[in-house]
Amino acid sequence: MLEVQVDLKSSPDPAKAPLSIGQLARRAGVAASALRFYEAEGLIAGSRSSGGHRQYPRHVLRRVAFIRAAQVVGLTLPQIKAALATLPQGRTPTKADWARLSAGWAPLLDERIAALQQLRERLTGCIGCGCLSLKACALYNPEDVKCAEGAGARLLRIETGC
Repeated sequence: MLEVQVDLKSSPDPAKAPLSIGQLARRAGVAASALRFYEAEGLIAGSRSSGGHRQYPRHVLRRVAFIRAAQVVGLTLPQIKAALATLPQGRTPTKADWARLSAGWAPLLDERIAALQQLRERLTGCIGCGCLSLKACALYNPEDVKCAEGAGARLLRIETGC
C-alpha cells in the first residue's frame, strides 16, 4: 500500500542556517563588538537578513577561531588580515593553511622570545636598585634614548618592530 505525503515543502536545515551575530559571538567566545570590528576590518564577512540583522555563514566560526589563535600567538590584526588574504577566494583556513602560515610566523615569535629574555635580564639587574630615575634607568630608558621625545612618562613595552 502506498501512502501519500501531503506536506512536501522542504524545511531549511538548521545545521546550514546562518548564525546571528549573537549566536556567532556565543559560539566563538568573543564579544559581538569584536565581530563588528572584525567585519569592519575585512577579516570576516556577513550579510544582512531581510530585517536588517547581521548574519554569518557557519564557516565564519572557523575564521574567527583562526583570528583568535593568531592573536594569542601575538599577531596584530593587520598581520592576520595579510595572512587571510593569501587564501584563495577568502576561504576559511584549513589545517594545512595554519601549518603553512604559522611556519612563517616562527621568526617573529623567535624575535619576541629574544626580546623577552633580554627584558628579563635587564629586570634582574634592576630589582632593588631603587634608582626610580626615568633618565638613568636601564630598564625604562636605556641609554637615555627617550630624552629626544620630550618630558613625561613613557610606556614600558617590548620593541619588536611590529
